[in-house]
Amino acid sequence: MLSRVAERVYWMGRYMERCENVARLVDVNTKLLLDLPRGVSVGWGTLVDISGGSDFYRRDLDSADERAVMRFLLADMNNPSSLMSSITYARENARITREILPSEVYTLVNDLYLYLKDRFPKGAARGERQALLEEVIEKVQQFTGMLAGCMSHNDAYSFLRLGRNLERADMTSRIVDVGTSRILTKALEETEANEPFENILWMSVLRSLSGYQMYRQHVLDRVNAEDVVMFLVQDSLFPRSVAHCLSELSEAFDRLPNSDNAQRVLASVRRQLKTADILQLIESGLHEYIDSIQSSIGEVHSEIADTWFLPQVQVTQ
Repeated sequence: MLSRVAERVYWMGRYMERCENVARLVDVNTKLLLDLPRGVSVGWGTLVDISGGSDFYRRDLDSADERAVMRFLLADMNNPSSLMSSITYARENARITREILPSEVYTLVNDLYLYLKDRFPKGAARGERQALLEEVIEKVQQFTGMLAGCMSHNDAYSFLRLGRNLERADMTSRIVDVGTSRILTKALEETEANEPFENILWMSVLRSLSGYQMYRQHVLDRVNAEDVVMFLVQDSLFPRSVAHCLSELSEAFDRLPNSDNAQRVLASVRRQLKTADILQLIESGLHEYIDSIQSSIGEVHSEIADTWFLPQVQVTQ
């Protein structure tokens, strides 16, 4: 297949996954406000931290208000990670490559774009936000299922898998990073009786990835930092764990030509995950470890681009 087509479907997979990730984060953070007692707050700026929005109107994240953060994460076209930006880029990539996709897939992406365009900025209001976000999550899940069940599992499908799983691994690592270094610290410093709030916060982290029930089946103990981090980083069976996403990348690489260099870079990241002592890292340096994992995920993306995409083709990121 042509390099420009491969790049388009790769980024379509990334952008659709990004839509779901943003919707999950905002939805869970909104519900978390109802669980925490008065006087304990995680702050809306945390969501900007997780999404990587470094230029949040040049404001202090600690003092960011709900309305500004929602506008930035959901509707701001100047933020490449916003929900509206992501669905716009996904739709454009789907439009250009629609001849290799099942017709239902493009229709779904286009309908979701029109749905969101029609409801912003109204959808940023808390009263309407939950229904909008749940619709986004449902449609992206439908998109993933349509591709798995209706599209030939050829090279184009492999590039879609690469985009989806690389984006998912990156977001999971961000959630774990912020959950350990920002959310927990900020919330627990405001109360002495912190254990109940610690459990609530870690359950929120799991629910942002729809991982709470699977975690309870996997870990027969109360929700705690060490087990949650191990589950989300190292568990090979949970589809949104970093380890599982990287194993999906490896399978996709196996189906593509000239993937030896990409496999070598990926193997290095997987070794980092497998050999990590999570308990020791939580006590002394989990943030730095997650930073190195995110850098390594970036290197995997760079290797994908160098191997299969043409340098002169520019796709908005």
